[in-house]
Amino acid sequence: MKLPVKNMKNEDVGEILLDDSIFAAAVRKDILFRMVNWQLAKRRQGTHKTKTAGEVSGTNKKPFKQKGTGHARQGSLRSPHMRGGGVIFGPVVRSHDHDLPKQVRRLAMKCALSSKAKEGKLIILDEVAAKDIKTSVMANTMRKLGLTSALIVDGDEVNEKFALSIRNLPRIEVLPQIGANVYDILRHDTLVLTKAAVEKLEGRLK
Repeated sequence: MKLPVKNMKNEDVGEILLDDSIFAAAVRKDILFRMVNWQLAKRRQGTHKTKTAGEVSGTNKKPFKQKGTGHARQGSLRSPHMRGGGVIFGPVVRSHDHDLPKQVRRLAMKCALSSKAKEGKLIILDEVAAKDIKTSVMANTMRKLGLTSALIVDGDEVNEKFALSIRNLPRIEVLPQIGANVYDILRHDTLVLTKAAVEKLEGRLK
C-alpha cells in the first residue's frame, strides 16, 4: 500500500510504501473489542467496597424479644434487610485485570491501523516539530491538515516544543510510538503517523 507523505503545511513531499500485513489486514471487530476491554479493565482501580453484616458497626444483641411484640422476629440490627445493615454480595476491593495473549494484542493493533487506513483516515507526515511553544500557531497547522480529532504518533521521542504547543488543543493528542495503543487510535477520528513512527511500528508488529 502506498500513501502520500505530507509536511506540516499539508504539502505532498513524497510517498511511502506501507506493509500490507500491518496496514491492510482484515479488520476484526471481535479482536478490537477484546483489546479495548482489556485496556479499560487495566485502568480500573477496583477500590469500590461495601460493608458486609460482619463489618457494619453495631451490637450483636437481639433488638427485641422473639415473641409478643407484633413485629417480625429479628436477630440483629446489622442484618442486610435492616436500615444501616450490611450489604449482601456487594463490590469488594479487587483487580479487574485479566490476561490477553500477546498475539491477540499484536493482531488488535494491526486491525486498528488497518481500519484507519481502510477508512481513509490515516495521514503520514515526514516529521512533527515546532520552533516555538505557540498553541495558536499549532491550531492553524491542525486546521491546514484538516484535523479536528486526531492521534499523532511520532518516533521514539516527541519534539518537546511540539508536544507543549499541542497539549491544550481539544481532541488532539500526541504520543511516542511506544505509547501507541488500540483504544486511543479508535477513539480519535484520524490517525497521524510520522515516517519514524511507521518504521518503528512495522518493526514492532512484524
